[in-house]
Amino acid sequence: MGEVLVLAKFAGRCGTCGGDIQPGAEIESAGSGRNRAWVHADCAASPALIDLPDGAQQGELVAVAPTSAASAGKARAKRPRPAAMAAPEGAIEVYTDGACSGTPGPGGWAWAIDRDRFASGSAPSTTNQRMEITAALEAVRALSGPLVVVSDSAYVVNCFRDGWWRNWLARGWVTSSKSPVANRDLWEPLVDMVDERGDVVFHWVKGHSGHPMNDLVDELAVAAKVAQS
Repeated sequence: MGEVLVLAKFAGRCGTCGGDIQPGAEIESAGSGRNRAWVHADCAASPALIDLPDGAQQGELVAVAPTSAASAGKARAKRPRPAAMAAPEGAIEVYTDGACSGTPGPGGWAWAIDRDRFASGSAPSTTNQRMEITAALEAVRALSGPLVVVSDSAYVVNCFRDGWWRNWLARGWVTSSKSPVANRDLWEPLVDMVDERGDVVFHWVKGHSGHPMNDLVDELAVAAKVAQS
């Protein structure tokens, strides 16, 4: 059986981007077995599911009701995963990461090109999503020339790889369910710079997989978070 498009009956959390699922939003079931989770329909082609908080079960967070027959007839077919964004000629790779304790809570962000060129910062009361976006924003602000921003955040990567930002702009910064786009104060300047420059792309890397640069920015972000605590 293919994936079934349904509408969220209650509020919950997307298993891919971690963003809020509002009642009435289009969602899809993604993953398999113990990793199955409800995700935004726009996130259905994302590369990975996020980890839920300890003890949380996705089924406890979202209750769903099937769409009507008319709506079901309009349901989108399962989309193939978009190809990775092509790196601009001469681009340098910059790795980014965010960390946070609690939602909200103290958090940190970091970017690094190598072990000698990096930056990090913190915020006293924030979320992990905001720190992930901030890390990318600060990297693009600080570095000129063609860039490949490498992040373990599907939330950040998919915004650009899947073109979420174009839909946000077209709708006036609201989602497909007519809710305001979360973290617009960070997304908007990042989108503006990426759109204006035209030489910045985003690639995804699996977090905590032993990748040396992903591990480095994770350490830097955590250290910044701890210093803020």
